[in-house]
Amino acid sequence: MLRDAKTQVRNPGLGRREFEENLRDYLGATNIFWLVGGVAGDDTHGHVDDICRFVNARTVVLIKESDPKDINFRPLAENWERIANLRLEDGSKPEVVSLPMPGPLYFDGDRLPASYANFYISNAAVLVPPSTTPTTGWRWHTRELFKDRMVVGIHAVDLVLGFGTLHCLTQQQPAE
Repeated sequence: MLRDAKTQVRNPGLGRREFEENLRDYLGATNIFWLVGGVAGDDTHGHVDDICRFVNARTVVLIKESDPKDINFRPLAENWERIANLRLEDGSKPEVVSLPMPGPLYFDGDRLPASYANFYISNAAVLVPPSTTPTTGWRWHTRELFKDRMVVGIHAVDLVLGFGTLHCLTQQQPAE
């Protein structure tokens, strides 16, 4: 899953078709799904781990903004409209679970890309970046999604100041 980027600065000259070819050629992807938009403040032009994550082979979490006045409301609502067309490799629909957005987080007047979706899944635990806002939605949702792992909130505001959080710090290493 990737999302459309109006301005692609990290891979100049690559359009949607070239991205899909590379994902197929280098990663073996056969089913590519594009989301529309992400959270305000994202400086990467396509940080999908801030908006949508697979939590197992058949379940996806998708960020939802409940405040219609928030700048994230419309782009994230468009992702919800679009994800109705998502199909897994076998043609079935995944379970799509809503994960709330934290309250806005600003630094020097700039909106930071805070998101509960930027969690890290380890073998024994899930590390979740809670916000400085009073919502506790991340706790309930992630505990329900990861019943076989401990869910731990890790203060990550300093990481958000660097425009990323826990998942951004990690890299997966394939076995082969």
